[in-house]
Amino acid sequence: MNYQNIAITKDMYKNGERLTSQLERLDPSAGYSGELAGLDAFERQLKRFDIKVSGERSDLLQKFFSTGESASLFPEYVARAVGAGMEQSDHLGSVIAAKTMINSLDYRTITTDFSEDDKELKVVLEGGMIPQVQIRLKDNLVRLYKRGRMLAASYEAIKFQHIDLFSVALKQIGAYIAKSQFADAVRVLIDGDGNDNAADRIETAESGKLSYGDLVGLWGEFEDYEMNVLLSSPDMMLKVLALPEMQDAAAGLNFQGTGKLATPLGASLIRSSAVPAGTIVALDSRCALEMVCAGEVSVDSDRLIDCQLERTAITATAGFAKIFPQAVKVLGLKA
Repeated sequence: MNYQNIAITKDMYKNGERLTSQLERLDPSAGYSGELAGLDAFERQLKRFDIKVSGERSDLLQKFFSTGESASLFPEYVARAVGAGMEQSDHLGSVIAAKTMINSLDYRTITTDFSEDDKELKVVLEGGMIPQVQIRLKDNLVRLYKRGRMLAASYEAIKFQHIDLFSVALKQIGAYIAKSQFADAVRVLIDGDGNDNAADRIETAESGKLSYGDLVGLWGEFEDYEMNVLLSSPDMMLKVLALPEMQDAAAGLNFQGTGKLATPLGASLIRSSAVPAGTIVALDSRCALEMVCAGEVSVDSDRLIDCQLERTAITATAGFAKIFPQAVKVLGLKA
């Protein structure tokens, strides 16, 4: 089907599937070449209605509401802009091993208990029984939290604003949602997901001081996993950067030139106020944490299409579960 002939209505939002996904099914991007090849199905609809959403020549917001069909694109534009803000300021990609999309508010993830005998994987003799590893559901459900913001501007107040400026505000909403979700992730990494799986905690050797030996000791706790991410509170980040081992010339030049921090023992170093003061969370990001999302970014599509921006909610619902609890360790500053 040619992208110029697709009928777009507000009813397309009622089945819970994102408009972009529905458009891709009706108008697959694989069938295009040349100028249109670099656009997805939603972007081709913006081109169809000549709506420019970025750049110094971006249109006014009222351009979306020129026709009923173009107005039906507006909720998806809002959701995409908020999603882009979540991705741009998102540390979650550095800590989650798997992302699960669900269509309900109840979800129970799996767990696997590897005993020391299971990890050894002994030789199986001919005709012998192969040892089993049990995979079972966890006792408690994953706790999901709805995060979002309410638009408080009327259509009359913003219809003469350029779309790219409005995008900046929407991306900031996405950034706030991502920050809150990251705080939820950190809390689960430290305290567990309600299934008696809080992270093992060790303390620094000296009171109020962090040494390179403490980091080495933290690294040594990962016998069966790889310590590849360190989440640090702001005060502990200062202590890490002040270590003599972190102040060599190459590390300093790299930080000054790129803004990228040195990687202690090969682990990515991330500073976050979501981490409690005096704490460093170490993890193997390949197998520590699962993110569970009840759908994608949600907007009140009917209100947006009808120009009722006042009191329109933009939300995202997500929660986190530990996969392998031993893939997370916590280093605390000794009191």
